[in-house]
Amino acid sequence: MKLVRYGPRGAEKPGILDADGQLRDLSAHVPDIAGEVLADLSRLHAIDPETLPLVAGTPRIGACVGGIGKFICIGLNYSDHAAESGMVVPPEPVIFAKYTSAVCGPDDPIIIPRGSVKTDWEVELAFVIGKRGKYIAEADAMDHVAGFFVCNDVSERSFQAERSGQWSKGKSSDNFGPIGPWLVTRDEVADPDDLHMWLDVNGKRMQDGGTATMVYKVPFLVSYLSQFFTLHPGDVVSTGTPPGVGLGMKPPQYLKPGDVVELGIEGLGRQRQTCIADN
Repeated sequence: MKLVRYGPRGAEKPGILDADGQLRDLSAHVPDIAGEVLADLSRLHAIDPETLPLVAGTPRIGACVGGIGKFICIGLNYSDHAAESGMVVPPEPVIFAKYTSAVCGPDDPIIIPRGSVKTDWEVELAFVIGKRGKYIAEADAMDHVAGFFVCNDVSERSFQAERSGQWSKGKSSDNFGPIGPWLVTRDEVADPDDLHMWLDVNGKRMQDGGTATMVYKVPFLVSYLSQFFTLHPGDVVSTGTPPGVGLGMKPPQYLKPGDVVELGIEGLGRQRQTCIADN
C-alpha cells in the first residue's frame, strides 16, 4: 500500500493510492496515518481502494506520518559521504534528533532560517516503526517496521558544526524535515538495501547513489536503537545520505532563496521544494 496524508497543514486527512495512482479518501476508516493505525495495518489491507471516494483536485500532500513521537536520524552512515565530510564511519551509529516541529510535506518550501549561510540537502531513506519494542533482536527487527519513505534531511551546517553542542540545532529548523509523498508499506519494498536514490538542485544532479552502500542496515538500526529506548508506533528513523551534499563540494555549495530541490528514491516517490527566506 501507498498511504498518504493530504490537505491543509495541521488538518491532513488519511488517504491511499489505488492501482492507477489516484488518491482515495480513507477518513471513514481511520483517523490518521499515525500511532496505533500503523501498529495494525491489516484493517487497511482488507479495504479495496476502488470502493473509496476519489479525492478531487490536487490537494497539498502532507507529511506521510502524523503524530510522530521520535524523529531519529543516523549520521555518517555511508562511507563515501563520511569521506566527503572529512570524517570516518564511526564504530557505532551516530544518532541525533530532528525535532518534530521540523516535519513538513514533501513539496512544502525549504525555509532558510535567519542567519543561515550553509543550508544543505540530504536525500535519505526513512522508515517508521509499526510495532512497539525494546531490546529487539536483529532477526526480528523488520517485524517492527511499518513502511518506508523519502526524507530530505535538510541541514544548516554552520548551526550544526560551528555553534557548539549537539547536531540537532542544525537539523531542526522549521521545514527541515520533509517526508513523503507516500508511506510505502513494508510488504511492497522487496529490498530496502538496494534502492536507487537521487537529488537535483536547479536541475543539476548532485546526489546519485543507493542504499546498497549504507553501512548500518535497517534491521541493525532497529535492533541497535531499541537497546537504548523503547521504539513506539509512529517513531521515524532517517538512515543517512550518500555523497553529493553541498558541504562536500569544492568549493562548498549551499542553498539560497529561489533554488529548487528535487529528490526521490526508487519505488518511494519524489519530492520538490522551493527555497524561501524566513521572515
